[in-house]
Amino acid sequence: MARIVAVANQKGGVAKTTTVHALGFALAQMGRRVLLVDLDPQACLTYSVGIDPENLHQSLHDVFVRKMKAADARRIVTSVEGLDILPATIDLAGSEVHLLTRTGREHVLALALGTVADEYDMILIDCPPSLGVLTINGLTAAHEVLIPLQCEALSHRGVGQLLETIDDVRMFANADLEVRGVIATMYDAHTRHGKAVLDDVKARYGLTVLEPPVRKSIRFAEAPAQGRCILQHAPSSPGAEAYRAIARELDADRRPAH
Repeated sequence: MARIVAVANQKGGVAKTTTVHALGFALAQMGRRVLLVDLDPQACLTYSVGIDPENLHQSLHDVFVRKMKAADARRIVTSVEGLDILPATIDLAGSEVHLLTRTGREHVLALALGTVADEYDMILIDCPPSLGVLTINGLTAAHEVLIPLQCEALSHRGVGQLLETIDDVRMFANADLEVRGVIATMYDAHTRHGKAVLDDVKARYGLTVLEPPVRKSIRFAEAPAQGRCILQHAPSSPGAEAYRAIARELDADRRPAH
């Protein structure tokens, strides 16, 4: 049974999609079977793995609205063996409205993933930058949450709100949900500011910070335009090495699914 990890932060531009793509790619390179789930109507993860969302005829929207099986909507990511994706399109924005009318709406993704979970070691969910019904679905389906945190001023203000949402999900839908920790993204090792942000998060919320931090680099902006992961585009870069190290840590502490 797959371990399901949601990557969430309601603040946009903190490298959620980059984190999901890089960790998925790294785990697949390690021989794990990985499913990526693009839960964002902007479909950036889908685009980043080399799939044009505008040319897709089947996506996660069909799973939510037309009750298509997840196995029928998923696509193979051809860049590395062992990596699949449940892709998104802009239609997913309509799925959110549809889900609001459904009984048990927060469990729809969990039920869909349950039909394919036995085929994977890890399922990584790229949650949208909001705390709406799609993100609630991601948190309800997950065993754990990773929080990418941009190491810049005020970037951690939303962490408290996200943690409140996670507490609500625990209370009403997924009692066993854990926060695995924070991944420091866009980290500038030449200033003290990034370290100060991380120290504040540790002290204020008691969260684990996974090491090492992911350093800021133009390589991250270049990779998606080529439909490539940072581990392909700049495999020896500090950012790629950081994601490999974090993937190894996640793989080492694999826990039984509940």
